[in-house]
Amino acid sequence: MSQSFFQFKQFGIHMDRCAMKVGTDGVVLGALAGEEKAKNMLEVGIGTGVISLMIAQRYGSLEITGVEIDIDAWEQASENASQSPWSERIKFLHQSFQEYSDSVSEKFDLIVSNPPYFFNHLKSVDPKRNMALHHENLSFSELVSGVRKLLAPKGAFWLILPPEGMRQMEKIAADQGLYLNRQIFIRDRASKPILRTVGRFSFLPEKEDGSELLIKDQNGAYLAAYSTLLRDYLLIF
Repeated sequence: MSQSFFQFKQFGIHMDRCAMKVGTDGVVLGALAGEEKAKNMLEVGIGTGVISLMIAQRYGSLEITGVEIDIDAWEQASENASQSPWSERIKFLHQSFQEYSDSVSEKFDLIVSNPPYFFNHLKSVDPKRNMALHHENLSFSELVSGVRKLLAPKGAFWLILPPEGMRQMEKIAADQGLYLNRQIFIRDRASKPILRTVGRFSFLPEKEDGSELLIKDQNGAYLAAYSTLLRDYLLIF
């Protein structure tokens, strides 16, 4: 994968100015997250813009807003959105989520995030990568608090985290009245541990049994469920 550009079937992502490149986390969340009746969406921390663009492709009338604290990522994501077929429905703002959630009254049917999740890990020499990955800039409690303010009564909040992060998020969210309704466990192969968990939260205290998404078989070939999920987006499928 090029570190400066990634071509999808219907749009392209320039990412040389973004700390976090296009990767499995964002692509899987972009393909899974969504609500059929949603009219508007907020993405918290847009990065390259890939998640918003994937969801814009899937939902033809959805109005999308995104907030991003890093100015280089915001500028590049805005350029990516402006060059996409859905530019008129996408608006990205250079602002912290904390500031945004304190300043607007709009309610969103769908909120999506691939949030920072490292708590006490060693940091890299790249400050932008640290901002994207490390918890200090947006704690789980701050994220949940903002989501509660902005989520419509029947809306849904989707995010992707490592398994331990999702367990922490579930507890923090429940304490604030947001409940984990659905989980999708992502494994590279059946014999490997869970890499990530995609979760759907809402104000309703209902919970389904979790499901699994396996990426590859034991020989390293992509499995049908994974390729079907991404066939409308990735050129390799």
